Amino acid sequence: MPNSDTGTQVLRVEGLSKSFRMHHLGQSLHAFEGVSFTLNAGEFLLLKGPNGVGKSTLLRTIWRSYLPEAGHVWFTHDAGRIDLARAADVDIAVLRRRDMGFVTQFLIARPRVPAEEIVAEPLRKAGVAQIDALEEARRWLSAFGVKRDLWRAYPTSFSGGEQQKVNLARALIQPPRLLLLDEPTASLDAGARAALVARLAELKAAGVAMIGVFHHPGDVAAMVDRNILLTAKEVENVAL
Repeated sequence: MPNSDTGTQVLRVEGLSKSFRMHHLGQSLHAFEGVSFTLNAGEFLLLKGPNGVGKSTLLRTIWRSYLPEAGHVWFTHDAGRIDLARAADVDIAVLRRRDMGFVTQFLIARPRVPAEEIVAEPLRKAGVAQIDALEEARRWLSAFGVKRDLWRAYPTSFSGGEQQKVNLARALIQPPRLLLLDEPTASLDAGARAALVARLAELKAAGVAMIGVFHHPGDVAAMVDRNILLTAKEVENVAL
């Protein structure tokens, strides 16, 4: 339901908990418990903590790849406020197309679809003309260092690093309201990392709210507003 009191708040996570049932072991694997924080427009939140503490799982739970066991994920968009933890799948699909973005370190490329068409697709779905969408896609492929002779090739044949560049170009070509970043620099060269940081700075200045897990956190240190520290037993908000 619409909520006019949220102001610039984009996300409010309340008491979010997640574990996985390991049926073959007859036990549950704890991911995180009682995670709570808020995120405003133009704010960059960095998730920190040791490996295996649930940082990527938290992002995927917000994205709704996973259903939480408890808690709420209140997301504010043009039509009002919705709890991503309980929303219908059809509503999640619409929000992902219009208002939410998720960058992972892995591209799941469709066979026999050229890189430039994969990158242009979000713009085409938003109503941009095909020729204009392709022109913008090529601009971002170039910015991330993808060679021109690969633009019409199939990313399924690319190296991991080149696939990630296509992944980034597609995810960042259309600014969302909320952007989730899961180790986006893990397989990038220095030039592509610099291009990514520059693009994230543009998105932040434009009011995009971001939550990220970074293999090289120093790359984005100047943009981070707050840290969320996940440990095995607790969650801590750290103001900078």
